[in-house]
Amino acid sequence: MWDEPYLETCCRSALHRLSLSGAIGRRADNKDGPCLTRLETMGLAAQRGDGCYLITPAGDEWHDRDVLRRPRPR
Repeated sequence: MWDEPYLETCCRSALHRLSLSGAIGRRADNKDGPCLTRLETMGLAAQRGDGCYLITPAGDEWHDRDVLRRPRPR
C-alpha cells in the first residue's frame, strides 16, 4: 500500500534543482518557491536564516529513490 504523499511533477523538479544546488541552496523568490515551501512542510527541504532552501537528509533519500530511481546503500 502506498503510504507516502504524492509529489507533484513541479515539486519533483524543484527537489532535483535543490539537490543540484548543494550548499548554495535555492532562493524562495525563484519560480519554484511554492514547491520549496511544500517540500519544507514534508521535511524534504529546510529554509536557512538567509531565506535559501537546502535539501534535508530525507529529501536526499526521496530524491535518490523517486527522482533518480536508485536505491540508497544501507
